[in-house]
Amino acid sequence: MNGTLYGLIRKLEQTRSLTRTEYEYLITHRSQEAADTLAQKAVSARRRIYGNAVYVRGLIEISNICKNDCLYCGIRRSNRRCERYRLDAGQILSCCMEGYALGFRTFVLQGGEDGFFTDEILCGIIRSIKERHPDCAVTLSLGERKPLSYQRLFDAGADRYLLRHETADRSHYHRLHPPDMSFTRRMECLRSLRETGYQTGCGFLVGSPYQTAETLAMDLKFVETFRPDMCGIGPFIPHNDTPFRDMPAGDTELTCYLLSILRLIHPPVLLPATTALGTLDPDGREKGILAGANVVMPNLSPPSVRKKYELYNNKLCTGDESAQAKEHLAQRMKSIGYEIVTERGDAKTGNNKIR
Repeated sequence: MNGTLYGLIRKLEQTRSLTRTEYEYLITHRSQEAADTLAQKAVSARRRIYGNAVYVRGLIEISNICKNDCLYCGIRRSNRRCERYRLDAGQILSCCMEGYALGFRTFVLQGGEDGFFTDEILCGIIRSIKERHPDCAVTLSLGERKPLSYQRLFDAGADRYLLRHETADRSHYHRLHPPDMSFTRRMECLRSLRETGYQTGCGFLVGSPYQTAETLAMDLKFVETFRPDMCGIGPFIPHNDTPFRDMPAGDTELTCYLLSILRLIHPPVLLPATTALGTLDPDGREKGILAGANVVMPNLSPPSVRKKYELYNNKLCTGDESAQAKEHLAQRMKSIGYEIVTERGDAKTGNNKIR
């Protein structure tokens, strides 16, 4: 590893900040030695805050109906081959009840931008979850909404909101999305979520079409500036029924390299080892944890719909990614020196309002 690269890693560890040019240098000069050094420092930073805890979230994919037409996404509105579904309130509450019995204390309601889920309907669901499980956190990942909508959902009891920005490069954003989607609006939504009081998460695809080291450097600088409570990154995996069907997939090693960098940028951040990592690599989640991640999200959705929520090809939908296999997942984490923890697992950033 050359002296400049090592110096930048040391600087990042000490100051939690680099210039965009320096982040780009870290990416373009990536090596196994640099990855190992970053992972070691990232794990050390995480252990000082979270020990060897890996937080589990119960993921409930409430709908694959979406008004948007993102070019990379398998549930885009133009995909006529997608078999659509929508869970009702009773099904969602049943998933939470099952998850609670399994030991989950955070439920993540994720879905496409489905107009059926009005503020009134979502607020009713959130209140019901909180009434039945007052010791649990509710995370939403339901896309762009109006500031008043975010406020209503927060007032109903939602604790966290994850809205991946996808890319911090405006021109790159418009190469990944149709003309009716706005980079400015996405960033305004993230600011609105933070101002409302949510524990707020952003995130980006690794290896998405047209991505460069420069655009990734912009993502890292954005995370450094925004200081999210959560940051979800995962490798791009193409879907056969999208315009990007023939694009190459992202890279497990680069994703893990960036996880280590993100941990050093903002040590208290909650970093998932995503299902996409596990889809691309059988040991992907373990590699993510060993690179600095500290969250996994097993699937609590009804088994009959898991395959239908297919954002990318060959998504894992049976086995260890399912909540019912939590004990097996716990053993896999234990084999690399980590412990699945049954608690809410709030970020220790000072940005959040824990209720």
